[in-house]
Amino acid sequence: MSQQLTPTARGPERIHAVPVRYPGRWVSALVVLVLAAMAGHALVTNRKFAWPTVWKYLFTMPVLRGVAWTIGLTISAMVIAIVLAVLLAVMRDSANPVMRWVAWGYIWFFRGTPVYTQLVFWGLIAVIFPKMSLGIPFGPQFWSISTKEVFTAAVAALVGLALNEAAYLSEIVRAGLESVDHGQHEAARALGMKEGPILRRIVLPQAMRVIVPPTGNETISMLKTTSLVLAVPFNLELQFATTAIGNRTFQPVPLLIVACLWYLLMTSVFMVGQHYLERYYGRGFEPHGPAPTRPSRRALRQEAINAAHTTPEYGGVDDQGHIIAGGMGRPNGGRV
Repeated sequence: MSQQLTPTARGPERIHAVPVRYPGRWVSALVVLVLAAMAGHALVTNRKFAWPTVWKYLFTMPVLRGVAWTIGLTISAMVIAIVLAVLLAVMRDSANPVMRWVAWGYIWFFRGTPVYTQLVFWGLIAVIFPKMSLGIPFGPQFWSISTKEVFTAAVAALVGLALNEAAYLSEIVRAGLESVDHGQHEAARALGMKEGPILRRIVLPQAMRVIVPPTGNETISMLKTTSLVLAVPFNLELQFATTAIGNRTFQPVPLLIVACLWYLLMTSVFMVGQHYLERYYGRGFEPHGPAPTRPSRRALRQEAINAAHTTPEYGGVDDQGHIIAGGMGRPNGGRV
């Protein structure tokens, strides 16, 4: 039975909810805004950036051709590297010691030497081996061809990038394969499946959840590593195209900005693709239910009021002299 109060009685005392102050957030935000304003002012007012020149050459044919070659080299090198990486990862876990040591030696060599040095080597491959031949070792040759006809600058650049990247991707693939429970492999073998179908249909689809994120990062890194193929030399990719225009017009800075803008655009597109791939291969591993969201400040204040069993406002007095509470967790108020 609720307690009867006269109209002149005082209502429940209001709670004074004071939000927590975070001065550090305001200070850090102010510092970031000041630095951003300084950087923006320098970009706009410094004539050395020559923004009209940037817009002039941003969509010229040599630059667009360089963008196309950069994307083509990136995708082709990554496809070859992924195939080699899967093969190397399987060899690393093979029961055959020869396969294990061959894979380990490959990874040791290509991870232990700079990619620029490797590209220089592939650029000189026609000098080191003038001819490519097929025949019996230490015996007669059945077929031969000039190495220059096979290893053009584009092929040398592609091979150099792919072989180097395969060494890094192989460790990523191996980590993904080891993340799959070994019971999956044993269960598939108990059903009579061969090793190839087990890897292709059971293990790899589950390992992709672990493999895709770092592989996406390696793809973005490969996009920028293509700027090193000048060592081959290969002179059709984006970095060389913009550098050549800058040297010819004596305006290297605006052409570097052109290259940066295109690299940022291509990287952004690749990041979007990586996001959708991660979401696709992550199906079935998400936590059940909607993702938890941070409650608003008003919700936190109301929760504190309800926990204190008080009300933020005085609801008045009804006809019978009962004080009406305007809160305390009641949807439409209530009588005390």
